[in-house]
Amino acid sequence: MNLQFHRFFAPAKLNLTLLITGKRADGYHLLDSDFRFIDFGDDIDIAVRDDGRIVLETPLAGVDPEHDLTVRAARLLQQASGCRLGASLRVTKRIPMGGGLGGGSSDAATVLLALNTLWGCGLSRQTLMALGVQLGADVPVFIFGRNARARGIGEQLEAIDLPEAWYVVCKPPVSVPTGPVFQRFSQKLLTGEIRFSIMRSLFDATQKQNDLQSIVTEMYPAVNEALNRLSEYGSPLMTGSGACVFLELASEDQAKSVFQSLSKDMVGFVAKGLATHPLYDGEA
Repeated sequence: MNLQFHRFFAPAKLNLTLLITGKRADGYHLLDSDFRFIDFGDDIDIAVRDDGRIVLETPLAGVDPEHDLTVRAARLLQQASGCRLGASLRVTKRIPMGGGLGGGSSDAATVLLALNTLWGCGLSRQTLMALGVQLGADVPVFIFGRNARARGIGEQLEAIDLPEAWYVVCKPPVSVPTGPVFQRFSQKLLTGEIRFSIMRSLFDATQKQNDLQSIVTEMYPAVNEALNRLSEYGSPLMTGSGACVFLELASEDQAKSVFQSLSKDMVGFVAKGLATHPLYDGEA
């Protein structure tokens, strides 16, 4: 089979603020968060197959390809659209796993957006977002395509305009699983230890904070160390449920200068904030 691959970019995201405002009966936490895309991410090469098979040519070590979010996204789109075509997928990973940068969710969203075009499915962005939420709470925002304030479990999205900015992003030498962090958060909420933070979050959704940060720094001292190092240059914040932390700066020169001073003993990168997702086409 003569396959022609097309390359698509899957950007990482930063949570410029992340407030936990409640918890549903089914266990999902309610949030209020500002998402920003950055120009650092994964590359996904996709080729259309005529045999209906979904083939991941670059499986992650220790991860069953059938459980990979890119494969699940492609199969979900096949089922929803009735498309009989298949796809070969090659993922060049740069976004670290367990970093709070949304790598798996972004990859899944890019596959849905790209295959919707390559297969000629013609599904609307809203329909793709509804599919995306079945794969993960962060997937819809990447399909939405604009920097956004997310509420609910992440599916209620409102576009926001953000000024141009640069970011120094540091990855501590730990991988933080999301589940245990939220579980620990709920335990502290029940004991009343963080009730004041919750109430403040309900009334001040503009405050730059991450309600999970204190939980993660308690569980993973390396995250706290990274925050302390970045705090020498400004007011850093953890993204998502960690482990990555970031500092927003006004210019590329400033960001590169800060990163240069940290790069000898910290792993990370400099990234520019994006106005929209690379696959955003203006559709509401």
